[in-house]
Amino acid sequence: MRFLEFEKPIAELEGKIEELRTLSSTGNVNIASDINRLQNKAQKLLEKTYATLTPWQKVLVARHEDRPQFLDYLPVLVPDFEPLAGDRLFAEDAALVGGLGHFNKRPVVILGQQKGNTTETRLKHNFGMARPEGYRKAKRLIELADKFHLPLLSFVNTSGAYPGIDSEERGQSQAIASCIQACVRARIPLISVVLGEGGSGGAIAIATANRVLMLEHSVYSVISPEGCASILWKTAEAHELAASAQKLTAQDLLKLSVIDEIIPEPLGGAHRNKDVILQNVKAALERNLAALLKKTDFKMQREQKFISMGTHL
Repeated sequence: MRFLEFEKPIAELEGKIEELRTLSSTGNVNIASDINRLQNKAQKLLEKTYATLTPWQKVLVARHEDRPQFLDYLPVLVPDFEPLAGDRLFAEDAALVGGLGHFNKRPVVILGQQKGNTTETRLKHNFGMARPEGYRKAKRLIELADKFHLPLLSFVNTSGAYPGIDSEERGQSQAIASCIQACVRARIPLISVVLGEGGSGGAIAIATANRVLMLEHSVYSVISPEGCASILWKTAEAHELAASAQKLTAQDLLKLSVIDEIIPEPLGGAHRNKDVILQNVKAALERNLAALLKKTDFKMQREQKFISMGTHL
């Protein structure tokens, strides 16, 4: 397991535990009591550390290399997933994956951003940063879901839309705006889940939903802490200060009514127990979709939800 910088004390304890286990298995020494003592100490340290994470530390957890990504959730949520590719204008964009399938025996359209977890897959998926064709594909799928009255599930995990010259030449801002517009106009239930990092318009393009859920240690903001620090403090080194000021954690955003629910993660983050987080996300989707389907005017509820965010009493 790869440990983050602030997890070094935990890493040292778990390293000692592994050493003792190896020693115990190769010799006649009985050190079970020592192992149990260290395990209890490591557990308490892990609990204390994750109970007091700073906003910047949550950003690091949200970006963890081993954190489950959209394609890890797909087999559990939609086992019969059938991908639909291309925007019918320019190309296929692997940063955003989408298609059809059944969630709990109900036909749905599902789409999500995929960062990749190896050099090869990161390059293939462009680190989860979609180009205009990715958002036009998402718009096509949203309109397809609306046409056939299918619920839409979207999964956010991106540092932002790809800012390259080629993207700007092909109309990146217009593609994102059109995708948001498609979400607003859809007459179907939309549920969005922020799995890790939700950055800027690249995230909101597929997260303009009736219900927005966030994993416990995910983040959601208009700009990255590094980008914010570079603009306001003229140096990316002020990223910790920026993260605190941005109110980008799930806990802050729930208080501000920007999101609707926090999905609990296993102690130590989603990457420590992938089976648990997959089931937690599935249960949250089941509960929220069931509640939404009892209503009828999804479009009006979604409009009121986002309009109310700009209201100050």
